[in-house]
Amino acid sequence: MTDVTSAKSARRPHHWRRDVIELAALFTAVAVADAIANLIGHQPDGPYLLVASAVVLTATAAFHTWWARRHSHAPPPAPAAGAPAASDAPDTSAVPGETVLWRMRTTVRDVPGSLAALCTVLAGHGIDILTLQTHPLAQGTVDEFLLRVPASLPARELSRAVAAAGGSSTWTERADTHDLVDAPTRILGLATRTALDAAELPLALRQLLGRCTIHSLPAVSVTGRATGETAPVEGVLEETVMRLRDPSGGVITVERPHLPFTPTEFARARALVELDARLGPRVPRGEQVLTLPEGNEITVRRADRADLDAAVAMHGRCSEQTLRLRYHGPVRDADRYLEHLLSPRFGRTLAVQTASGRMVALGHLLWDGDETEVALLVEDEWQRRGIGSELLARLVALAVEAGCENVYAVTQASNTGMVAAMRALSLPLDYQIEEGTLVITARLAATPARPLPQLPPYEQAEH
Repeated sequence: MTDVTSAKSARRPHHWRRDVIELAALFTAVAVADAIANLIGHQPDGPYLLVASAVVLTATAAFHTWWARRHSHAPPPAPAAGAPAASDAPDTSAVPGETVLWRMRTTVRDVPGSLAALCTVLAGHGIDILTLQTHPLAQGTVDEFLLRVPASLPARELSRAVAAAGGSSTWTERADTHDLVDAPTRILGLATRTALDAAELPLALRQLLGRCTIHSLPAVSVTGRATGETAPVEGVLEETVMRLRDPSGGVITVERPHLPFTPTEFARARALVELDARLGPRVPRGEQVLTLPEGNEITVRRADRADLDAAVAMHGRCSEQTLRLRYHGPVRDADRYLEHLLSPRFGRTLAVQTASGRMVALGHLLWDGDETEVALLVEDEWQRRGIGSELLARLVALAVEAGCENVYAVTQASNTGMVAAMRALSLPLDYQIEEGTLVITARLAATPARPLPQLPPYEQAEH
């Protein structure tokens, strides 16, 4: 039943004063009509005047009836600014001041009326519910909201109000306009990204599950030994830890200490991993041909494990000093790292090859839990031609596109070429030196994605 129907069917209170006033008005009207009739009736044209008056009164009554019926079907006028809406819930659009977006998750009892009580409390604080998802549990239900909240309402007061309405284990986090996309659309977009590029699976899981740490643990280490990392086909869910079998071997571990995973989230993550397994190895094959300052052409493209033999051959052509600057230690087992580095599960790799098809450089963007590492290797003969700077700029652009907040490079303090390349990015940098090892971190959070730069002339190359 609507509010309008309820208002019409409600019994109106009886007021005796109004009845007395109506009765007095009736007697007054009769007396005035009798006086006018006596006055006009004794005139020569009195009967004609009375008939004309009756006709005019009849026409006026008919017009009034038609007018009342015509406007009774018109829509009600819009309420004035600041006036309350017709429903009991406050009109949040009339709340003065700025609003902010919040994501909120809380657990309520699985009984009729629990969600209604929570929504009523939110409405009482002038909060607009934009989206709502429910995650059923064995006992209770986790409700996830996207809220438009008055900026003057602190998060602590919001949590107290939710607790008073029966919510428990409440978690809040600031949101942005990207969260306005509804859940099915967002999940379909993540599935599309995963289908196009195997390297997108860790990023898709992170965007699907929010703030979390994802580790890909291989079944065989870089030294060739079995790590013992396995997981059942159906995966394992242990409150704040999720373990999924990696289709390429090993285990994908997802951790979120601040918020337990729900069975619904676990099922969504398993569906993404299963999609990745069914599609098999895949890497976009786009490439771009560039011209070096001296006139030589090179091709930049994505690389994967299919390029392992070419990468091993390039290692063999690199000097021991170049390999030491890249791997920060003994280079005897450097080839063993390549299969790990070229796996799309651990990041993205760009390869540079000459016009004859020989690989001369590799650039890696590696997912390292919550952080992202960049690493470069340029063959000795092709150093100091700007190839390293080009690779680094493209890797940073990929990191910005993936939503990474920072990228870091681990090198040696004596590697002036890598330091110069990082400085050429024109990004805020942090330096940390420990026992000859230099870690340079570039902050990308406040940096908009920029078009990939062209190769600058006479640029110093990096390892």
